Amino acid sequence: MFSRIREDVQCVFERDPAARNTFDVLTTYPGIHAVLMHRLTHQMWSMGLKWLARVFSNLARWYTGIEIHPGAVIGRRFFIDHGMGVVIGETTEIGDDCTLYHGVTLGGTRWDKGKRHPTLGNNVVIGAGAKVLGPIMIGDGVRIGSNAVVLKNVSADMTVVGVPGRLVGGKHLPDDKRQAIAKKMGFDAYGATQDMPDPVATAVNGILDHIHAMDERLEDMCKGLKDLGAEVGDINLPDLDSCALKHVENKEIDPAVEVHDSPEPTQKQT
Repeated sequence: MFSRIREDVQCVFERDPAARNTFDVLTTYPGIHAVLMHRLTHQMWSMGLKWLARVFSNLARWYTGIEIHPGAVIGRRFFIDHGMGVVIGETTEIGDDCTLYHGVTLGGTRWDKGKRHPTLGNNVVIGAGAKVLGPIMIGDGVRIGSNAVVLKNVSADMTVVGVPGRLVGGKHLPDDKRQAIAKKMGFDAYGATQDMPDPVATAVNGILDHIHAMDERLEDMCKGLKDLGAEVGDINLPDLDSCALKHVENKEIDPAVEVHDSPEPTQKQT
């Protein structure tokens, strides 16, 4: 049991640069308090002392703002950062080396007894405010972005963002590429990184590319009609290049630089 406690404390230093020393972690980290209390209440629950386990878990909830049902099964080196508002249901199963941030819910979607909460594999990171609901399986190494809502199974090493959750990366990357990115970024704080693709930007840019291709075809058609003697009016269409969404790098913004709206394009009447 003491080896488990030592591991729970040590993993904080690996995932939170604000951690200073062991005494600081043991006395000021509500996530550690909640996990250590759950280790105790889960033992009570397994021994049949269910009422007493619920009483102690409610005390931990009142003190830390983190609700972990004593029936939940949690693996080694589990870390809850910040912690406020985290809810972990009764039939939840969590693997080793997992990390949750504040506002995460591992909840159910039905009221009947039995397995109704998610199962997390090893090395899973769930960002702040994310909801993982139902008896679904989250594979090893999955990253779930902040405020995502996940209702379906997720394969190992995938990244999920959005509402409802959408897969935006993972197995399509070669192993050496994935390892290089992981080494470059280090721990994936909040389940999201700068290199994570934006599915909305990808969709919008795809639409813009399609519109550009259609414009080129229309210009060719108009040119052909003019060659045949047809009268075709000239219209200045708005420039769509400035509408493309780009992945913004983490750069400081100079407050002295003013941002002006782009002027509306003018149309030439024919």
